[in-house]
Amino acid sequence: MPRVFSRDIPPALDGLGPVAVMDATCAICSFGARMIHRLDRTGAVRILPVQTDLGAEVLRFYGLTPYDPETWLFIDGAVWRDFDAMIVAGAKMGGLGYLLTPLRLLPAFIRDWLYRRLARNRYALFGRADLCAIPDPGLRARLLP
Repeated sequence: MPRVFSRDIPPALDGLGPVAVMDATCAICSFGARMIHRLDRTGAVRILPVQTDLGAEVLRFYGLTPYDPETWLFIDGAVWRDFDAMIVAGAKMGGLGYLLTPLRLLPAFIRDWLYRRLARNRYALFGRADLCAIPDPGLRARLLP
C-alpha cells in the first residue's frame, strides 16, 4: 500500500488540484511528465519543476532539499513521495499508469532502497533533459511557474 508522506499541503498549492513535483532536468522525470500529459485526459494534474521558486518552496515546506532533488512528490489531498507517489499517480490516471501498481507488492524498505539507488544515479542511467523546453503546448500549459 502506498504510504502517505504528509497530509499538510503548502498554502501556495491550495486549490490547484493534483500536482506532481519533479526534477525538470532529469530525463526519466521528463518522460514521467509526458506520461502524465498523455494519460491524464482530464488535464487536472499540474506539473511543478523543483527548479522553480515555487518548486523549491514546496520541497523546503516538507524539509527536503531543493538543491539536489532526489524525490518525486504527488500531492492530491495528501502527499506521497518516491515510488509511492508514482503508484498513486499511475492509479489516478489509469490506463498504462496501472503498470506501476505491481510496485506495491515490494516491501516498503525495498521500494525505498530501489528508488534511492535510481534517484542518486538518474543522470548517469537516463541522462538529462529539459522539461521546460518541451515544445508540446499542452504539456507546457500544465507546468506551474
